[in-house]
Amino acid sequence: MLETSRGQSPAPTREPRGCLFALSQPPLMIFLAVIGVLLLLAALHDLFLL
Repeated sequence: MLETSRGQSPAPTREPRGCLFALSQPPLMIFLAVIGVLLLLAALHDLFLL
């Protein structure tokens, strides 16, 4: 039988990063917080001032 292994071990494969990793990034969280505050202000404006 032919020897197919090489002298080196294969390089470790990097795990794919999913949605939770993307959501944990500070710039994205700041952006989502600003959008959330704007939506909250618009909803409060509609409820109490119109």
